[in-house]
Amino acid sequence: MTDPAVGLLLEGRYRLEERLARGGMSTVYAATDLRLHRTVAVKVMAEHLAHDPAFVDRFTREARATAMLSHVNVVSVSDQGADQGLVFLVMELVRGRTLRDLLQARGRLTVGEAFAVLEPVLAGLTAAHRAGIAHRDVKPENVLISTDGEVKVADFGLARAVAGTGQTSHTGGVLIGTVAYLSPEQLERGRSDARSDVYAAGIMLYELLTGHPPYQGDTALAVAYQHVHHDVPAPSAEVPGVPWQVDELVARTTRREPAARPLDAGAFLAELIDLRTDLGLARVPVPTGRTTDGPAAMRPVNRTTAPRPRSASAPGTGRSEPRTEVLGGGRSRGTTVLGGSGATAHLGGARSPAPRQPTVRPGVPPHIRRRRARLAMAVVLLLAITIGAVGWWLGSGRFTDVPDLLNQDRDTAVGLLQEAGLDPVFGEEVFSEDVPAGTVISADPADGEAIRGSDVTLVLSKGRERFEVDPALVGQPLEAVQAALTEGGVPVTLTSREEFDDEQPRGTVLGFEPAAGTELKRGDTVTAVVSAGRAPVKVPDVVGLSPDAATANLTERGFEVATATGRSADVDPGEVMAVSPGPGDAAQPYGSTVTITVSEGVPQVTVPDVKGKSRDEATALLTQAGLEVEQTQFIAGDRVFQQSPRAGEVVDQGSTVRILISFG
Repeated sequence: MTDPAVGLLLEGRYRLEERLARGGMSTVYAATDLRLHRTVAVKVMAEHLAHDPAFVDRFTREARATAMLSHVNVVSVSDQGADQGLVFLVMELVRGRTLRDLLQARGRLTVGEAFAVLEPVLAGLTAAHRAGIAHRDVKPENVLISTDGEVKVADFGLARAVAGTGQTSHTGGVLIGTVAYLSPEQLERGRSDARSDVYAAGIMLYELLTGHPPYQGDTALAVAYQHVHHDVPAPSAEVPGVPWQVDELVARTTRREPAARPLDAGAFLAELIDLRTDLGLARVPVPTGRTTDGPAAMRPVNRTTAPRPRSASAPGTGRSEPRTEVLGGGRSRGTTVLGGSGATAHLGGARSPAPRQPTVRPGVPPHIRRRRARLAMAVVLLLAITIGAVGWWLGSGRFTDVPDLLNQDRDTAVGLLQEAGLDPVFGEEVFSEDVPAGTVISADPADGEAIRGSDVTLVLSKGRERFEVDPALVGQPLEAVQAALTEGGVPVTLTSREEFDDEQPRGTVLGFEPAAGTELKRGDTVTAVVSAGRAPVKVPDVVGLSPDAATANLTERGFEVATATGRSADVDPGEVMAVSPGPGDAAQPYGSTVTITVSEGVPQVTVPDVKGKSRDEATALLTQAGLEVEQTQFIAGDRVFQQSPRAGEVVDQGSTVRILISFG
């Protein structure tokens, strides 16, 4: 049936030529870019997804993010758009096959081939992770192998977009994202990051070595359960000969706890490269599935037992060449030569010439004489060897020179001692400012001769002794900081100084000098900066303000306010006539009390008794009391006859006292 999309021209530029592949979520077409005259791949999203605005929005954002990736092992994205109801993505066209096709055609790969495929996959994922993009659907179907052996990772961001729509249900019995490669955190919590890609790549490494994923089941739920509750088995359990180091790499990258895996694909790639070096694996071409990749290339290499060379018959002779069976220890079990008649002869080395027959003596059988001669020769040889060995041992043989071990790392020092016939013994490690950690700082004996088999005590450096003040101590009371440093074994001298602080209460540690987390030597001095509370505050001038306004002004500055009353000739009643402490005094502690005095009017005075006093004397007394004097003369005289207000009355300062002057 002809695909109706074939022949469409999208956005007036991309003409769909032929359908290459079709899946549940998209269809891939080979297309011609009419503007640049090149062949590209166009992925068209499935119709039921293209009508989901949330999916289209996420797909667009992911496509833009993926387009920013530029790496030789990532299928490049050049354009994205929507036309004629189709949401599409334009990518480079890779001619070849998927890794899934290769595995189905050839089964498992050798260790070298598995590394050759996985290294570029991890390189592509590393570029994505460093750009903040998690693939989330790493599997053989998304690994493309071109006809010339170039490996590329495809479908970046697609799994993230699908997850974003909430589609976590089954699709044809398989979880979206392919349950065979989903990490436990994806299955349990729906969360994923770069370490989830590491898990999937580890599962894929297992599949490359064995030919199938580690978990299988009748349902996707059964497979998911195994991911969450079981550890991935070792590949060597199924394929003998896979090195144990590869088993460990698979185990590390597929830990169920994300924190126990390599941080991202870059860390995984670094471990893979180091392991290739440790195993001495020669680089092999990436298998492409061509006819040059014969079945022999797919056989796993047994690295625990050396391979047996095949017997090669010499043309026309009917005889086979010698065949040596090599054991695990590397020694020959023996060499067997097959003769033309099928008889065998064991060769222990070069054949010795036939021994001369001894002269036959009467009365003693020849075989007895030969046996006695061999026994005598053996005794003599044994005595000679023994005497020589004893002499050598008593002389110089039992002594050896102690090698120079200072500044050697642990393994090198042990090797040198073993070569010299001495036994290494390790003393307690010590700190050193000059000798790196793990390096020999002293040896006993350090040089000279020593008896073979005797002990040499090595003391290794622990490196520089450094301590740190925990940043979590900032904000704690000074007493708690002192106790924590003592209990934590931080041997520094703690001093303190105070600083005013408007946020932290008095006695709280604001920080350290040098800062917390700085490397410190034993005995270094650390100063704790302690809060002295809020800084002292100057009292504002509130004289003449209303009591409410003055109280608000003082409270805003942190003062407690007390109120008193008084009288003032200069301040109107109801206004603040005085404040104590006053504005001219020194700054007061935060929270201290300031007293304001509210005026009740002018001061009052008691009218003095001036009756009978002379005019001048009475006027002086009243004026001195702050009163005004009004005089009235009655008949001739110079004495005060009467006063009003009367003597003893309390009146406002400045009030008028009327006096009546008459004769006394």
